[in-house]
Amino acid sequence: MRLRHPDGSVLHLAYCSNVHPADDLDGVAGQLERYATRVRERLDVPVLGVGLWVAAPALADGAGAADRLRAQLDRLGLEVVTLNGFPYTAFHADVVKLDVYRPNWADDARRDYTLGLARLLASLLPDDVVEGSISTLPLGWRSEWDADDEAAGQRALEQVAFGLGEIEETTGKRIRLALEPEPGCTIETVAQASEFLAGLAPEWIGLCLDACHLAVQLEPADGALAALADAGVPVVKAQVSSALRVPEPGGAAARAFLDDFAEPRFLHQVRECVGGAVSGVDDLPEALGGGLPASSEWRVHFHVPVHAAEHTTQDELDATLAALAGGPRPVTRHLEVETYTWGVLPDGPGGDDGLVEGLAAELAWTRDRLVALGAEEIR
Repeated sequence: MRLRHPDGSVLHLAYCSNVHPADDLDGVAGQLERYATRVRERLDVPVLGVGLWVAAPALADGAGAADRLRAQLDRLGLEVVTLNGFPYTAFHADVVKLDVYRPNWADDARRDYTLGLARLLASLLPDDVVEGSISTLPLGWRSEWDADDEAAGQRALEQVAFGLGEIEETTGKRIRLALEPEPGCTIETVAQASEFLAGLAPEWIGLCLDACHLAVQLEPADGALAALADAGVPVVKAQVSSALRVPEPGGAAARAFLDDFAEPRFLHQVRECVGGAVSGVDDLPEALGGGLPASSEWRVHFHVPVHAAEHTTQDELDATLAALAGGPRPVTRHLEVETYTWGVLPDGPGGDDGLVEGLAAELAWTRDRLVALGAEEIR
């Protein structure tokens, strides 16, 4: 879905396909026909953006599979300008938890995977689009990262920057990488990202601003963007997402509510402001077991539908969208709705029809917010 910002630039709005399991490129193509084309029809738009997640093993499928995927996109009225390169593989395993942060950026496999994604994206970009983006993990999980890893990770990112330059020379397509701060990781805040990324190939590497993560870490969007601007770090893409908010987590009703979200597949980090500082634990069961005092509001890293207002950080998401797209120029032009938790939501949609309805509702809500900020839908 494309919108025109008041400054004349094009905003690309997509939903992230990491909500769909697929093991190879033909499987990705099949999921697009099963879901994405129906979302496009429900929204009644000529072209729908999809932020693809492609697992590492699928990159071995070869040029033929990539060509079939590109043909499928064109046939279904879909387009891809961004990839989600955070999960490496098996994102729909029964238990994901810490595995989503592996391999980290000290492992050559992460570098090779990312460059493989960049080559794939260069072949999938629409003919009239010359710039694509890839989001990735913020180095690694903090307890699996040391000083030696820091040096190895920086070298890997420098190698990726060089490789992205080669891809542009060969294809004419400019692909940029975006590190995505996440609670509990080596880089969990935008402030930390600003420090690490300052001067690190800013023409190729910047930040993926995830609104859910920003809200969980209690970082105001305006301040985060100001810090990035001061450090000269670009926002390459943004993920439109919302977190759980529980104002009085110590009460019985709140505990019963949160119990339903303590599911076994994904990690759900929890943050609370304690004594004027942000304190936290790595998963919701730990918080419920007494890991936090529960004397003030909890923010929980559980991506919930962005059009849902109750018990969510939708107000913070509104403010983030305004900071990103409400000014005289957009801070980024790639916006990806990323609610990957539909399959583990309490009282989730259940079945294809419910998922299609939910994805369409999220995109419609986001489109309407962007229009309210002055953008115009391109039809």
